[in-house]
Amino acid sequence: MTETIARWQSVNQFYGKHHALKDLDVELKAGQVTALLGPNGAGKTTAIKLILGLLTPSKGSVSLFGKSPHRREARVHIGAMLQAGSVPETLTVREHFQVFRSYYPNPLPLESLLQKTQLESCANQRFGRLSGGQKQRVLFGLALAGNPELLFLDEPTVGMDILSRRQFWQSIQALRNQGKTILVTTHYLEEAQAIADRVIVLDKGQLIADMNPHTLRSQFGRKKVAFRCADLRLDQVESHGQILSHEGDRWQLLCDEPESFLRWALAHFNELTELEIQPLTLEDAYLALTENVEEAV
Repeated sequence: MTETIARWQSVNQFYGKHHALKDLDVELKAGQVTALLGPNGAGKTTAIKLILGLLTPSKGSVSLFGKSPHRREARVHIGAMLQAGSVPETLTVREHFQVFRSYYPNPLPLESLLQKTQLESCANQRFGRLSGGQKQRVLFGLALAGNPELLFLDEPTVGMDILSRRQFWQSIQALRNQGKTILVTTHYLEEAQAIADRVIVLDKGQLIADMNPHTLRSQFGRKKVAFRCADLRLDQVESHGQILSHEGDRWQLLCDEPESFLRWALAHFNELTELEIQPLTLEDAYLALTENVEEAV
């Protein structure tokens, strides 16, 4: 049986009258890469802060390696890269890594950290002189410094260019191959689709999905239809599927029966162009799922 690394059990979290998490029951299993998704304010960062011991649950319990996340013997096995991460700007990359390595009993070698973060060429530069993407890679390196078994990454690729993002996810793939357990939040859902073994979706503090990306996409049984048509009205389209986007004459729908919709559209409208039928992506499924929650509220 796969070991449970972290657990939120019947967790409720309040900020005054705001109910940030509602009866959250989730376990993280060893060796998995889990993508934690949800709109802004869904409770993602709160969930991570609870398991890091930065917050205490209002109700329920959290555990880390079977212990309280406040205990050092549990926390020494984790690394975290949070959105609000900030470090002294006058220290060099090398100095930052050396400082963080000193906090752990079995840290990664300095040269290994520089290699994993592609920061060898700027090891002696001060943090304040780095680009936004390079700063993100430094924060990633600080999360790796202790050679953690469990890694928390909160929007890690914000500020990175396309090449840096690709290199970052290659590093995550290598860590997964080493058996590391990783929880990542990201708004780049195509990246989550490529790397995650499991997807957890929160909305308004509630767990609304917990499954692998393929299952999340396939459970809707729909396809995406994209096309251009200037004459269509909103009420005509809504009866045929869920509208993903509508800008000018450009439409994107989720359809249970795309062929039926196309027969109807082609029979009634001459100017139907740039037609595409595509399988659902993780982003499409996520948008459909969270929109369904909105409609149910």
